Amino acid sequence: MIWCRSILPVVRQIKSRWISTGSRLTSGFSLSTDIPEIENFKGVNSYKDLHKFSITNPDEFWGTLGRSRIDWMKPFDKVSECDMHKGSFKWFLGGQLNVSVNCVDRHAAKTPDKVALIWEKDEPNETEKVTYKELLDLVCQVANCLRDNGVKKGDRVAIYMPVSPMAVAAMLGCARIGAIHSVVYAGFKPDSLAERIEDAGVETVLTTDQCVRGGEVIELKKNVDEAVAKSSTVKRVLVSKRTGAEVGKTPLDIDFDEAVAKASKWCEPEVMNSEDMLFMLYTSGSTGKPKGIVHSQAGYLLYTNLTQKFVFDYQEGDIFGCVADIGWITGHSYVVYGPLSNGATTVLFESKPRYPDPGRYWDMVERLKINQFYCAPTGIRSLLRSDNSFVQKYDLSSLRVLASVGEPIDHEAWEWYHTVVGGGKCDVVDSWWQTETGGIAIAPRPSGAGDKIVPAIAMRPFFGIQPAILGRDGKEDTSLGANGACCIKYPWPSIARTIYGDHERFLETYFNKYPGYYFSGDGVRLNQEGYYQLTGRMDDVMSISGIRQGSAEVEDVIDEHPDVSESAVVGIPHEIKGEEPFAYVITKQGVTGDIEQLKTDLQHKVRERIAGFAVPRQMFFADEDILPKTRSGKIMRRILRKIAVDEFEELGDTSTLAEPAVVEKLIQGRILMKQKIEDKKN
Repeated sequence: MIWCRSILPVVRQIKSRWISTGSRLTSGFSLSTDIPEIENFKGVNSYKDLHKFSITNPDEFWGTLGRSRIDWMKPFDKVSECDMHKGSFKWFLGGQLNVSVNCVDRHAAKTPDKVALIWEKDEPNETEKVTYKELLDLVCQVANCLRDNGVKKGDRVAIYMPVSPMAVAAMLGCARIGAIHSVVYAGFKPDSLAERIEDAGVETVLTTDQCVRGGEVIELKKNVDEAVAKSSTVKRVLVSKRTGAEVGKTPLDIDFDEAVAKASKWCEPEVMNSEDMLFMLYTSGSTGKPKGIVHSQAGYLLYTNLTQKFVFDYQEGDIFGCVADIGWITGHSYVVYGPLSNGATTVLFESKPRYPDPGRYWDMVERLKINQFYCAPTGIRSLLRSDNSFVQKYDLSSLRVLASVGEPIDHEAWEWYHTVVGGGKCDVVDSWWQTETGGIAIAPRPSGAGDKIVPAIAMRPFFGIQPAILGRDGKEDTSLGANGACCIKYPWPSIARTIYGDHERFLETYFNKYPGYYFSGDGVRLNQEGYYQLTGRMDDVMSISGIRQGSAEVEDVIDEHPDVSESAVVGIPHEIKGEEPFAYVITKQGVTGDIEQLKTDLQHKVRERIAGFAVPRQMFFADEDILPKTRSGKIMRRILRKIAVDEFEELGDTSTLAEPAVVEKLIQGRILMKQKIEDKKN
């Protein structure tokens, strides 16, 4: 049963604890209401007190919240046993639980008719709603179907499906029987899928006939057949219908829909130890094959539960709208596990932000009455290129919190998001985290009433997170203005446990560079107010004549120009300076002016705002978005760096790109750019 819309505004007015400070509204959580557990914590009277308590008394903090926020089959005996040097992390030792029970059963028992999932299909106005009782039935049927077809506890199951209730049920069905799911983004090509299947030793693949995204059809079953032909491990392929198209069949195929329909609507949940594997998720490194990041049960569940509630100010009855694909960690944590563990109504977005027009997100917000909206800065930048009428013609008054994920958001995008989309009335939460952290690590919220939000800065560490800024000498710098490697110096419950099958690589990537710390690979600056500002990947920090310059700062200046939609700056070798900046600039639609003049203007702005050494001498211009991005919105800068120095044959792993075709466009554009330079010389 969905809340009655006629009384919802009144109810929200009564429940609201939002306090106006200047032109912004900041959430004023009530500690005693939202975290009743603080009665057990001495000396805690504010969110600042609570964060301090969480890092000085981590076992008491996490133990108290773990006992109250998770339904245990057997209570844990010990809160934690961790060693940063060995990359060994154990939380809630001795505890037993089932994640699907925590995400579905307990809510189905209390509010069976409450909507759990709203499936926003590719075409606008085509939505389906699934209640918690219906989701429980479907999860149990999927779980029984898997068991009936030979899937056992500990088996790895690849899920190669579009965003849909069946895909969510597949994830939770695996969790119910103790199978380990590996969701592979449904845009990957067969070779990338095969690589992930083989690395994980997958025996069971779940897929659909096709998927549709932005009006385009993607042949999922065909891709699976090609991938399975290259695999030595797959024994069965369960195929569900999305479009109903006729697709090729193999002896391994099983009709997933038919098998699920025949299965029982009750499945006894498997008893899982707190440190059993819940899922693995592959992420691409700058070199080498993709890494299978492993997450376990209880710690991940608790952390996503807390961050979904407190970072976004989720309240009972809210409609939570994270538009990430379930093939990425954002979809795992803030489409599935975080919202469902809180009993929320979560939106499943199948389409693209500009389909059928740039108003798609905002049309959806109006129709579904979404309260929290979470997307990538790349999506925001794409939309701000269009006329504001695509936003302003919709009623967005339901929105309370706007958030971004994937990379630092620039000031222009932040202000547009806050002013045009939010009408100046919504918190804008710039969140920093990674596949490896499992959940949001730094974000403006939660914080106390009246605490400000600084535009385009992640700002505050979440409970239990202790950021550390380390220099090249490996020493921590706590001074205001410090700039260096973003590390974390004490484990938290949802930290990744290993890279599947390669713990040495896990140690080498995250723990050996700065012994005793988790190294994120990102850079961070502590500003003069004591807030954390992420500066991008460490390999995006240029060393120009011995001066360290973050690419994000240069991009911010370039992006402020009214003719620029987006930019990406990388460092390339220079025989005298060591490195120099090279800028890729995407102009806004309809820009017809002199590109050489635009280049001059941008160089002047960078020189004026930063310094002469930061000015990009070379600039690549394009009037369409051809920056190589992953589905989660991150720009793969190593590709841009390779193209800038004409190393077209050594681009490395490109399997995680959302639009692989842009690489060839970049190469051709770079060749043309070089030719023009040569013509000028001659």
